[in-house]
Amino acid sequence: MDERNYMDEPATPIALSGVVVRPIEADERERWDALMRRHHYLGFNRTAGRALRQVAEYQGKWLALLLWQASALMCAPRDNWINWSRPIQLQRLHLIANNARFLILPEGRIPNLASRVLSLSLSRLSADWQAFHGHPVLLAETFVDPARFHGGCYRAANWLCLGLTRGYARHAGHYAYHGQPKTIWIYPLHRRARQWLRHPLPHPDWSQAMQNVELSTLEMEQLREPLRQLPEPRGGRRQLHPLPAVLAIALAATLAGARGYLAISEFAARLDQAQLKRLRAYFDRKLGAFVAPSEPTIRRVLQQVDPQSLERAFSAWVQMGAPEDEPLAVDGKTLKGARRPDGSQVHLLSALFHHQGGVVAQCEIDAKTNEIPALREMLAPLPIAGRVVTADALHTQQETARFPVEEKDAHYLFTVKDNQKTLANDLKAFDWKAIPPSAPHAR
Repeated sequence: MDERNYMDEPATPIALSGVVVRPIEADERERWDALMRRHHYLGFNRTAGRALRQVAEYQGKWLALLLWQASALMCAPRDNWINWSRPIQLQRLHLIANNARFLILPEGRIPNLASRVLSLSLSRLSADWQAFHGHPVLLAETFVDPARFHGGCYRAANWLCLGLTRGYARHAGHYAYHGQPKTIWIYPLHRRARQWLRHPLPHPDWSQAMQNVELSTLEMEQLREPLRQLPEPRGGRRQLHPLPAVLAIALAATLAGARGYLAISEFAARLDQAQLKRLRAYFDRKLGAFVAPSEPTIRRVLQQVDPQSLERAFSAWVQMGAPEDEPLAVDGKTLKGARRPDGSQVHLLSALFHHQGGVVAQCEIDAKTNEIPALREMLAPLPIAGRVVTADALHTQQETARFPVEEKDAHYLFTVKDNQKTLANDLKAFDWKAIPPSAPHAR
């Protein structure tokens, strides 16, 4: 690579409107790497995981270099902001890109160039990542050393500062304390990035298959335990394939995107011996191997098992992975286009986490009743002690309010509208400063 012409040319006026950002070409990589090694204070050796090299230029002259690579495996401020469970985190990390290097070259040191380059880079980052690696990214992150930089260009480009890291770095497969906390900055690349990153099911536009998730022994046992409590629907005689194993495989396949009995059986057939062992699948002594359930077995189990009992068992496991203080929202929706045999529309009442968006319970509202009694019936089997239950004005009823407090040791937050004028007027006249939300008896 020859840098002489690039570095020795006389300075020329640069119009920010003429600056462009693009991925480098294959034959530009050597030049890009050499400039990064020469001018960045951290130097440059290699990238971590998938990477994307970009260059900012003006009329063919290179002004800045950017390196995007795989996200940090663990970052408490970022993970708390997303509020995702550990299994979902391991699935979705590849949807975050880390700005590992940002270098303004000597000839690019002009006012406002850094924030301009960042904005241009972010505007095309997801599309470039899609083109190079086959899937988009939803969030950008970076770590800034506060001893050297104050992060002004990130702030000017509308990044969000989440605070300081704890001062650890991953090295040789483990984390070591280096005593130099960094400020963590993030930038959502889509207005629903936060929601999609923590949602239990993958978004249909993510063309890349989700990464494998390794659940701990405790998490696997927490899933099996409620499944073991379900009654065996296949009769009294001993079955080759244990019910908890068949159901666990079906749930895992459904979470991975499988739809239908055949897709679930194909998922089961792809499980290796180690995975089948952890799922406690049937062990064939003649073959000396674990055997996945067949499509007829999966179909028979799922058709005979009590769906409400299975839903409650799975909901209990989902709640174990959610923060203990995450609120639970109750909301009803009429399904568009769905009709009962008598022609009436299908109406569902659901309970879902505010932040994760995961549905933990759902029931169909009979045409002869409404949501009010269904709320108590739906929440009755759920372990919601300590959580806040929110609902719209329809559920602002005395009996409904008593239920979470007296029966479930939970809290409630219901909407009050003018259709309950007496209550609304009482709330307006109440001296709220006299009882702050932190008061011991405030519910």
